[in-house]
Amino acid sequence: MEGLNARAPRDFAVAENRSIARDVYRMRLAGPAHFTAPGQFAAIAIPGFFLRRPFSALDYDDAGFEIAYKVVGGGTAAMCELAIGARLSAMTGLGNGFDASVDCAAPLLVGGGVGAPPLFGLAKALIARGLRPNVALGFRTAEDAMLVEDFEALGLTVALATEDGTAGARGYVTGSLPAHDYFFARGPEPMLAAVARSSGADGQLSFEQRMACGIGACMGCSCQTMFGYKRVCRDGPVLGKGEVRWPS
Repeated sequence: MEGLNARAPRDFAVAENRSIARDVYRMRLAGPAHFTAPGQFAAIAIPGFFLRRPFSALDYDDAGFEIAYKVVGGGTAAMCELAIGARLSAMTGLGNGFDASVDCAAPLLVGGGVGAPPLFGLAKALIARGLRPNVALGFRTAEDAMLVEDFEALGLTVALATEDGTAGARGYVTGSLPAHDYFFARGPEPMLAAVARSSGADGQLSFEQRMACGIGACMGCSCQTMFGYKRVCRDGPVLGKGEVRWPS
């Protein structure tokens, strides 16, 4: 029943809504959120727009949850204008998140662009196990960089890369990955493919597929795996490295 309750829409109050990078905002929603693993997402209804929008949880606790979202269209543009105290309906705890209990000694978190936020909650879960993961974050330019100081505040080392070299190393985040025996990655599919192909370690990958229903009913976010088609919203968004079938 826990999963069914988590998918029931609930009202949340906007407790924070501020800019953290170019066209990227951090929002905290106060209310009884139901998340059971980092990497799960919420489907949020934006007033005036028909379909709910999926957003991975940046962090969550008993009092609510946080997301980081990029303004890319009318819905997210409306979100950044929401004032503190505004009410939003959200279904929380959706999808399968990261398995933070996996056996490893030197985990690596790899995030690209707005794929970085769900890795923050994962970092906290790994730290709670006594691990100190390395973090590698990649962005187009310094204006897009986010959460670097948040990860560093956890006592973690962050390898930052920007495509134009305006912050950190110049190039892609996959250009020189820190040493690791297991990886967790979230970002655009080309980045995920590069991480999976270049790393000799096993790992988990979180996909950013477009979604409609968010609960696996419409099949609109299906992707091909080694074991047939899977729904990113219900079977993912996190898949194991060995499950993924990359285009040739």
